[in-house]
Amino acid sequence: MSDKVQPNPSEAPTHDAQLAAEQIASGEKKVPKVNFEADYAAAQQFSVSEIDRTGEGKIAAEAVTAPKYEIPDQEETKTETQSTGNPDDYVEMADKIGASRIEAVTSVSDDLVQQALQKGEAAKE
Repeated sequence: MSDKVQPNPSEAPTHDAQLAAEQIASGEKKVPKVNFEADYAAAQQFSVSEIDRTGEGKIAAEAVTAPKYEIPDQEETKTETQSTGNPDDYVEMADKIGASRIEAVTSVSDDLVQQALQKGEAAKE
């Protein structure tokens, strides 16, 4: 199936496309012939790489996407709070979890994450 292309310079998305459309409209260039079936067939050849046609593609994908660290199983923890009505208890609790009265957001650096990972690995031993 072959369709004739009639370019409209005012609808061209880029400057190069606009120039090409103007040259086609003025007759300087020939109108390109479009064959959708041939283009589609060619695209199908490129849709899957050679490695993906074999079992090696799956192995390579799993190796690349494998996690770097061992992920521990989740453990459910239950925390029971005792309401005392004393505001000082809330301040103490906030200090324990790392918050401050002045600053609502705490920063986490890469060094802090590395230390946490090392402490987690040391606890497993």
